[in-house]
Amino acid sequence: MDAADSSARIPRLRLDELLEELQARIDAARGTRDRVHSLLEAVLSVGRQLDLTQVLQRIVEAAATLVDARYAALGVIGPDGRTLAQFLTVGLSDEEIAAIGPYPTGKGILGELIRHPEPLRLSDLTTHPASYGFPAGHPPMRTFLGVPVRVRDEVFGNLYLTDKRGGGQFDAEDEAVLSTLAVAAGVAIDNARLFEEARRQQAWLRANAEITRSLLSGNSRAEVLELIARRAREITGAAVADVYAPVGDTGRLIVEFAVGGDAATRRGLTVPADGTLSGAASADASPVTTPDLSADPRFDTSPRRSDGLGPAVAVPLGSAKGKVEGVLLLARESGGPEFSTDEIGPLLGFADQAALALELAERRRDTEQLALLEDRDRIARDLHDLAIQRLFATGMTLQSAARFIDHPGAEERVVRAVGDLDETIKIIRTTIFGLRDRGDDAAQGLRARAVRAVSEVQPLLGFAPQLGMEGLLDTDVPQEVADHVAAVLGEALSNAARHAGASRVGVNLKATDTHVVLTVTDDGAGIPAGGRRSGLRNLARRAEELGGTLDLSVPPGGGTRLEWSAPLRPGGPVPRQGDARLDVP
Repeated sequence: MDAADSSARIPRLRLDELLEELQARIDAARGTRDRVHSLLEAVLSVGRQLDLTQVLQRIVEAAATLVDARYAALGVIGPDGRTLAQFLTVGLSDEEIAAIGPYPTGKGILGELIRHPEPLRLSDLTTHPASYGFPAGHPPMRTFLGVPVRVRDEVFGNLYLTDKRGGGQFDAEDEAVLSTLAVAAGVAIDNARLFEEARRQQAWLRANAEITRSLLSGNSRAEVLELIARRAREITGAAVADVYAPVGDTGRLIVEFAVGGDAATRRGLTVPADGTLSGAASADASPVTTPDLSADPRFDTSPRRSDGLGPAVAVPLGSAKGKVEGVLLLARESGGPEFSTDEIGPLLGFADQAALALELAERRRDTEQLALLEDRDRIARDLHDLAIQRLFATGMTLQSAARFIDHPGAEERVVRAVGDLDETIKIIRTTIFGLRDRGDDAAQGLRARAVRAVSEVQPLLGFAPQLGMEGLLDTDVPQEVADHVAAVLGEALSNAARHAGASRVGVNLKATDTHVVLTVTDDGAGIPAGGRRSGLRNLARRAEELGGTLDLSVPPGGGTRLEWSAPLRPGGPVPRQGDARLDVP
């Protein structure tokens, strides 16, 4: 009986074992099915996104879910191929990220995958020879799994997974799943990059068309510069955009327009062409990049001008003749992605279009100026050939008629009228010489002289003053007045450098239809009571000689505001060489 029971029990035990084994295999198959299903869902989820930033974030989240990791990160390799330019994380709170500090750049275990782009699985990452340690505030991590993400045979970045939940180890199946996700991620990243490139190209085309419309509508150079800077900043996601222009043969560049950040502080600044980022782009006629603008010695700045700025690119604005018309400087916030080759290519095309816009604006201004000068020549010729000759003939008639007048009072009036005609002819001839005085010497133009004065005082101040110029300074301001303006500017800047103790100096030079106005402001100590006033008296005397004014005031923020104004034709008409009496036509 006992033997029979034992015989019956053995088959039942074997059946239970087989059932348990079958159940285990079913559970394993179900787990594999669920994992494959999760992988497919992750691949579809990643592939549905078109925005690159969203694609990258979704890849990190999917990776952490698939291998059940506590922490996950995706490091994007920079243009140099050796460091990480972007780092996205999952599992760390905002407080932990702030405590850790700046994101890693690719040292230690992270750099190991950059140097050797192959899957890496570790049971304890702290024991690896390449381990670099953790910064203060970083949570402890032990288990590690990393795989590269390739886009068209190019390593785009690496996936990093740490600390498998439940205290287990990452196994070969985790590695296979993550490698599969990396392949799908590469395809999704490529699609997102192509979409982003197409969208960016479309944006550049719209910007070029907008600039062309602006030119055809006759907008000024300042309006075109503003449009160029704003559109370039919007499309590239830059924090600031500055447009530099060369100033004659002074060897310096001036910020004609600035947008973003503290634009008012940068606008009007002058920097040397040699040894600066913008100067290098202008001299080489090719783009110049930097990963960190605030730390780049080629970026000549005033205090705090580059705070918070990181990756930057300076693009020359060329012309059809190969001459650089200016430089467009774009800078992103610190920690932002560097400007890639894919971005710089379309930017160069936009820069060429922008340079054409500037050149057309310059040609239009030259054409308008030529038309103005030709009109002046015509007026001068008509005054000389018609008005003066008729006045001369009238005067001769009156002189001959005076001999036949017997009444003394009437004769005196006729003689006085002849004298008045003589003075009128002198006035007209003076006007003719003024109309024909074109001031074509650009090297001695008031604009170039103002830039030189500002650049010469920069070493004394320790920073670059802001310089703004408006109007036809080189054309409408006579040489005599320009000499006074240059002297007044030099004296005002010298006073600000020696006595004011200022940290900011602004210069604005403007020519209107009737006057030239120079304004110099600073945030210094102001004019002390009872101090020496000899320099100010000289400035006032110069204004009085020309029939102008000098005004001193205190701006709202303190310091000094000096406004010096003079008429473009000081003192009224003055006889010049070539003026004649009535007996010489």
